[in-house]
Amino acid sequence: MSQGKASVLPGVVLCVGVAAIGFALEQVEHVLFGKAWLEALVLAILVGAMIRTFWVPPALWRDGISFSAKYLLEIAVVLLGASVSASAIFAAGFGLFFAIAGIVLVAILLSYCVGRLLGLSNRIALLVACGNSICGNSAIVAVAPVIGADSKDVATSIAFTAVLGVVVVLGLPLVGYAISMDDLAYGAFAGLTVYAVPQVLAAASPFGAAAVQMATLVKLMRVLMLGPVCSLLAILVRTRSAGPSPQGVGTQASSRMTLTRFVPWFILGFLGMIVIRSLGFIPDPAVAVIGHVATLLTVISMAALGLGVDVRTIMKAGSRVVTTVVLSLILLGAISLVVIEMLGL
Repeated sequence: MSQGKASVLPGVVLCVGVAAIGFALEQVEHVLFGKAWLEALVLAILVGAMIRTFWVPPALWRDGISFSAKYLLEIAVVLLGASVSASAIFAAGFGLFFAIAGIVLVAILLSYCVGRLLGLSNRIALLVACGNSICGNSAIVAVAPVIGADSKDVATSIAFTAVLGVVVVLGLPLVGYAISMDDLAYGAFAGLTVYAVPQVLAAASPFGAAAVQMATLVKLMRVLMLGPVCSLLAILVRTRSAGPSPQGVGTQASSRMTLTRFVPWFILGFLGMIVIRSLGFIPDPAVAVIGHVATLLTVISMAALGLGVDVRTIMKAGSRVVTTVVLSLILLGAISLVVIEMLGL
């Protein structure tokens, strides 16, 4: 136990240091411009990516960076649930939540078709489609064993997410400002289009707390689609197989147990915190404190995310993968804007 903590500590300290630089730069913006054009969340990503481009962290630092990117973020997401009440859910309208499932399925189909038209293999096209439409790397890793993808397929599909994810984080607020979106509409837009949970938080933050709450809620609803999508793909793969296996019953039982992994604990924790807050068990002063802690942990996670980004990796992804991702993102954004307009957000 102590050895594990010791191996994690250097990387966590590094991420905290990068996060501190992000907060400091945000304060410099306030002094120079009277406001922060880039939030600490985004600045932490940029500083981390800059460091990672010129310096590859040795093994001593990697466990702590991975820990910060995964576990601290998951804790932050759970805590963020305390700032979302049932009234915010009702304000969003149940139509949005029914629309999310449709958007995800349509986006997967369109992205897959784009990838195939551009010459990607069946497996890579499907991995890219699921990663782009649901939750980035997590979806790719979850879908890969279901469709029999190998490590090369996974590596090729994952290569785009880090650098292009940062580009989306930086560019999406500009789109929101350009079309004069309000906080709730933009939050829904960010939650529907951005790849991963940490990137959603960073992309939504320029529009304020309400946008972050809406974006997180919508994004986690997208993540919940991972289970049904994997189940559907598993059924399709079994249907296309040559014939029934003599071990088919055991395989089905194993698949049912495996599917429980597709609803991450932090999603349940986030939803649980919403229920606790809505029942009045969390006083308002505590909500503010919890929110500050969630923000701090999120920025540290952003630093870890940046430290995992090497801008040169985009060159290894291949032009066809990059083109597929960009076109798929444009299609996903267009569909999301149409749905948001139809729902009157």
